[in-house]
Amino acid sequence: MKIGILGGGQLGRMLLQASINYPVTTYVLENDVECPAAHLCHHFTKGNIQDFDTVYQFGKGLDAITIEIESVNIEALILLEREGVRIYPSTSALSIIKNKVLQKQFYQDNNFPTASFVITESRDELNAYEHLFPAIHKVGEGGYDGKGVKKIANKQDIVHGFDAPAVLEEKIAIVKELAVIIGVSQNMKVVAYPPVEMVFDSRYHLLDFQLCPAQVSDEIISKSQQIAREVVKKLNSPGIFAVELFINHEGELLINEMAPRAHNSGHHTIEASFCSQFDMLWRIMLGLPLGNTALIMPSVLINLVGEPKETGTVKYEGLPNVLSISNAFVHLYGKKETKPGRKMGHVTLLHTDIAGLQSQAEAVKSILKIKAVRTAN
Repeated sequence: MKIGILGGGQLGRMLLQASINYPVTTYVLENDVECPAAHLCHHFTKGNIQDFDTVYQFGKGLDAITIEIESVNIEALILLEREGVRIYPSTSALSIIKNKVLQKQFYQDNNFPTASFVITESRDELNAYEHLFPAIHKVGEGGYDGKGVKKIANKQDIVHGFDAPAVLEEKIAIVKELAVIIGVSQNMKVVAYPPVEMVFDSRYHLLDFQLCPAQVSDEIISKSQQIAREVVKKLNSPGIFAVELFINHEGELLINEMAPRAHNSGHHTIEASFCSQFDMLWRIMLGLPLGNTALIMPSVLINLVGEPKETGTVKYEGLPNVLSISNAFVHLYGKKETKPGRKMGHVTLLHTDIAGLQSQAEAVKSILKIKAVRTAN
């Protein structure tokens, strides 16, 4: 079977690493010939994933296409889908999720719990909603990894808002943030991974580290999986999805956002679960039985991002020290250039002792630094 991936970043790389056990020929479309996935696929095409003709020509002749980022040309995928190419997720599901405005309206229309919000078409409209501040402004299209999100604390912050269709969302007082990875087969069977607990880096608004299983009650675990299953079922699409949820101070679960693809919150499944999120996606696209989502062992994942003020050819300081940790699994994404806040890899730690995992995670963060090579003047 011929399967294409739109985007060649670390998600594409890890998806390709999981493909070697399956009867599949892989194709990647990406602008950068040195992208993380370029050297792992059978066929690489240099091109813009947002260009209609490029995406359409890339997809013709393939059996299926999946994505590793939402900012793809949806019109080309719709045409390919009509012509018989299977798209994971379906274009109807992708159209909803890739636009934060449509995504929030989807939750509201289907009575799913989410933070209250209003839709703004321009920055100037924020002046009419000063009574809602502090709030979070999320641009409808193009945001990712903390980009496209602004906190509007007061009227002076309006200048930082988005002059484009966006969601102005109530700022929730969060106790914890969870994520649940959901797999949906071609015959619409749904499986859920155990929820993870996420902690974010306040500098870059990226995932700093995550703990699995989440340290919450059995009731919250069960309810978070139930909500995630139900919201994904409404999309009526096979694929792999990530559902992010807030726990507020009243103990309520509120949907934050969804991702229509493999997700940072599921990277631990490569070692910590019987079937990884990437392996699961291959099973889904190839029409094979869904895998086992159960945990092998508790885990903590640490994101490796570029250090502040470090830009240039990447250098991994402390890598041998982390590799000497017997329960550590290091994943480097093959990016040659680092810059502040850029995702460059992750480390997964496995252990039965949750408290020990958390202290180990802090140690890894202090040992392994992503810096740039210093050049002599």
